[in-house]
Amino acid sequence: MIGETGHGLGLAIFPLAAAGTAGVFATLLARHLAHRWRWHEVAWLLALLMFAAASAAMFFGVVRGWRSADFRVYWSFGAVLNVPFLFAGEVYLLSPRRWIAHLFFGLLLAGSAFAGWEVWTATVHAAPLAASLPLGKDVFGDGSLPYRLAQYYSLPTYFLLLAGLVWSVRQMKGRRDLRDRATGTFGIALGATIVAIGSGIGAAFHVVPLFSVSLAAGIAVMFWGFLRAGRRAQPIAGS
Repeated sequence: MIGETGHGLGLAIFPLAAAGTAGVFATLLARHLAHRWRWHEVAWLLALLMFAAASAAMFFGVVRGWRSADFRVYWSFGAVLNVPFLFAGEVYLLSPRRWIAHLFFGLLLAGSAFAGWEVWTATVHAAPLAASLPLGKDVFGDGSLPYRLAQYYSLPTYFLLLAGLVWSVRQMKGRRDLRDRATGTFGIALGATIVAIGSGIGAAFHVVPLFSVSLAAGIAVMFWGFLRAGRRAQPIAGS
């Protein structure tokens, strides 16, 4: 049921720092939302909260040994649902029709409920939880639906995130008022890429510091992108 021994605070401090970084940025974004409600920032706030929850679960798993609940939180919020909510924010930011973004967000919430049910009711293999950073294919079983959900949800939305960046840059040509939006979209895509590469390598080789540092760095870049994309368009001098 659990990983019986932890791996020490020295190793667990890295996911703790990542959780703290995500929590601080989530708080700042929530304050921003309190002054002005924006749907794309709501989606990004949820993504930041998921980053914080997944990193906190990882902290507890590393410091005292993984339990099934720790891994389910880490997997559902970190591996499966996080990138789709980042993309949902981009849909709200770039979509020419608000109803399209609302429709996608509604479908995402329904898909999140389904994914959560699958992850939380799935059988967990105890032996892999002894590792400092267990792999989903080992914990749930290679080919199992909870493991595959990370590929079904995160991979397509990551590439759609990049496609949104390309579309935003193309729209920016000759439009100085769209520069902040395009730059912010680039920051979000870059941050997601940092997380994807660093966490992928870190998880594959069970290197907790690399995984966590890339997570915190990616979150910082994404948060910069959130703020930049949400800037009001400035009037062009002389217009």
